[in-house]
Amino acid sequence: MIIAAIVKNKQNILYGVCLALLLLLLKWLEWRFVIVDNAFEFYAGSIAVIFTGLGIWLAIKLITPKLKTVIIEKHVPAAANFVLNEAELNRLRLSARELEVLQLMAEGLSNQEIAERLFVSLNTIKTHSSNLFIKMDVERRTQAVEKAKRLSLIP
Repeated sequence: MIIAAIVKNKQNILYGVCLALLLLLLKWLEWRFVIVDNAFEFYAGSIAVIFTGLGIWLAIKLITPKLKTVIIEKHVPAAANFVLNEAELNRLRLSARELEVLQLMAEGLSNQEIAERLFVSLNTIKTHSSNLFIKMDVERRTQAVEKAKRLSLIP
């Protein structure tokens, strides 16, 4: 828990340590001999250098993009060569109606459109979808379609 908080706030901790070291250095120099005659000039120059560096660092952080573009390539098998994976179908214990609903999901139909095409109620389609998600261990339609294609349950 503590390590996660340290990792999460690494930049803030590093910034605080740097400021503490700078303060320690200034106190040491003040105690010694540098500040005796040129106190105002030294402090003003030090502060100017610090804030210039901080401004440059902040500008770089704000300019760099936070999102990275990731390209994912998927191999989509040809529908003509599709062979239903009966073993996976039996392992997941999908009914014929659930498989049909899954195929219509893959075509991009909404729940209402699937219900109209299969001549059933919207609640029935929602129940089939919910059962599909549980059996396939997914949370969304897109995940269910992708997993079904990967397992050769739909073309």
